Amino acid sequence: MSVRFLADADLNQAILDGIRHHEPAVDFKTANEAGLEGLSDSEVLELAADEGRVLVSHDVSTMPVHFAARSRLGLKNPGVLLALQSAPMSEVIESLLIVWSASREAEWVGHLHYLPSLSR
Repeated sequence: MSVRFLADADLNQAILDGIRHHEPAVDFKTANEAGLEGLSDSEVLELAADEGRVLVSHDVSTMPVHFAARSRLGLKNPGVLLALQSAPMSEVIESLLIVWSASREAEWVGHLHYLPSLSR
């Protein structure tokens, strides 16, 4: 199955717009559609894991902490892609399109990477 994404509440709308412009077939659920407003990072990770979606966020300061805490507790972690706000938006969009087109969501479960480089 192709990767399905979940946008964290902090994700720049221009990234979503760019993905939809370049490849409308990408399943990218918005924070609004998922009802993420007001949820904690742990709750967002739980929702993404339950739905089998890769979470895309700009929250590089606290999301890795909550991701690691879930791992220590033995809880299922979704894939998490952290889009660096300093990175050119076009490169973040291109990275997401590569992830979507060249991998399956199961490959991302339990992995956290930074965009656009996909480094750990």
